[in-house]
Amino acid sequence: MGPDQVGADAAVLRPVAVRRLLALESRGELTPAHRRMVAGTLGVSERTVRRWLAAAREEDRFGPVGRERFTVTPEVLKQLAFHRGNAAALHREVVAVQGGGGAQAPSLATLYRALARDLSPGQWAGLRGGERARRNHDVFLQRPAVHRNEVWETDHVQVKVDVDVDGRPGRPWVTWFIDCATRVICGYAVTAQVPSRESVLVALRDAISREGEHGPFGGLPGAVRVDRGKDFLSRAVADALGAFAVPVVDLPADSPHLKGTVEVLNKAAKQMFFAQLPGYTAAPRLKGGRKPAGEERLLPLEAFITLLGQWVAWWNTEHRLRALAGRTPAAAWEEDLTPVEDAEPGALHMFTLEDDGRVRVLAGKGVRWRNRHYVASWMTGQAGRKIRLRYMPHHEHEIEVYDAASGRHLGSAYLSNRASTEQIREMKRARAREADRLKRLLSAAEKDRATRFAAATRGTPAEVIGTVTELEAAAAVRAHAASDLAEVALPGYLPLPHKMPASWTAPNPGEAAAPCTEDDDERTLAAR
Repeated sequence: MGPDQVGADAAVLRPVAVRRLLALESRGELTPAHRRMVAGTLGVSERTVRRWLAAAREEDRFGPVGRERFTVTPEVLKQLAFHRGNAAALHREVVAVQGGGGAQAPSLATLYRALARDLSPGQWAGLRGGERARRNHDVFLQRPAVHRNEVWETDHVQVKVDVDVDGRPGRPWVTWFIDCATRVICGYAVTAQVPSRESVLVALRDAISREGEHGPFGGLPGAVRVDRGKDFLSRAVADALGAFAVPVVDLPADSPHLKGTVEVLNKAAKQMFFAQLPGYTAAPRLKGGRKPAGEERLLPLEAFITLLGQWVAWWNTEHRLRALAGRTPAAAWEEDLTPVEDAEPGALHMFTLEDDGRVRVLAGKGVRWRNRHYVASWMTGQAGRKIRLRYMPHHEHEIEVYDAASGRHLGSAYLSNRASTEQIREMKRARAREADRLKRLLSAAEKDRATRFAAATRGTPAEVIGTVTELEAAAAVRAHAASDLAEVALPGYLPLPHKMPASWTAPNPGEAAAPCTEDDDERTLAAR
């Protein structure tokens, strides 16, 4: 150990060394060799050691002379929280207090040193950015290693990539299940909208099943960790897992560190896969927020799902993880000799669907459900049979039919008169036009309703923009009164005389009034 490194610890080791030398001195055993040994170890001179001993005997002081310094009091901490962790703003306030006759204000550098000394990095970050920023400075324990399928973690992640969803840009969501021991992605599902219990059930079926393209990873897990998402805690998901005696571990809200395996997967997917796709919304921008030059065509949703499947296969079979000692998830899975328990295919298909809860009768028009009829070719000759229905949430175009007595799966049924793709698109366009029309009307109404105030540089009362003068208001009232024909036509506005003047000609009640002609108009003008 070099002298520079030893000298750096002199302030910490000084009290220990001085107490030891005083003890030797009290017994009459202290020699110059002891002082030289301490001086050489702490990187100071022997004279300095004698000065330390004198300070301990006379002043009972075992450290350097203390000096008055600025400390962070609860009041200072409260003011720092008021300024949202801004030390410069706090210093300006302290200086202003000093100018008004308050206490002596420290320099900005002294304030920064005091905050760095008396506050932890997490406390200061929390005052600046809240709980999420404070949590970044916490230290978490690591769960012990487990075997494959002992516990899974699941989560939703929104892809920061615009894809072509039925002719419109949209950001899909990915729901996946990952094995905590081997980091294998057992199953996933992609939705074009905010995920629901439907996507969870589809991903769960893909994760548990090991048949065909779903394998070779999966099986029944010992438990599944979720983070209080209402879709994960829905009755359909609880029933699907409860049928296989798989408990759902409900983690506290806003606790990503408790499901760190899937959070690491989310971060890796964003950095290693999503960032390479066209339409990536978090890509660097130019001045003014503009995208770099070059036309960028969006991926169709089907192409994105295909690329995601290829990336998942690469993650499982080729990507080497430091947490697995440089092995791939597939290698860690194969080296784990823990038996894998598979679910029965029929039971898996049944319990990952939502139950209708009623016993129905198969009629001549097929199965009636939610005022719709569903038919299939296997229903021929089955009319009158008692059945039960199961369905995937939000997939009302298809249902699964089971025998009511035995629970045996009979087959799938489809809508008998399903609309064509073009009809569905035209219906969506009509809905969009109505929504845009309503939006324009509401926006115009809000614009008229809003009261705008002029900008100000002094603490004066707010001035309403568009103020009407007194003359303008009076003119508007007169114009409104002149245009109000109902007021003009009120009876009694031109009162009739009680007796008609002799110069007036009364019409003959027995004669019909002759139509007025141009000659009559000319004679009338000539008479005038």
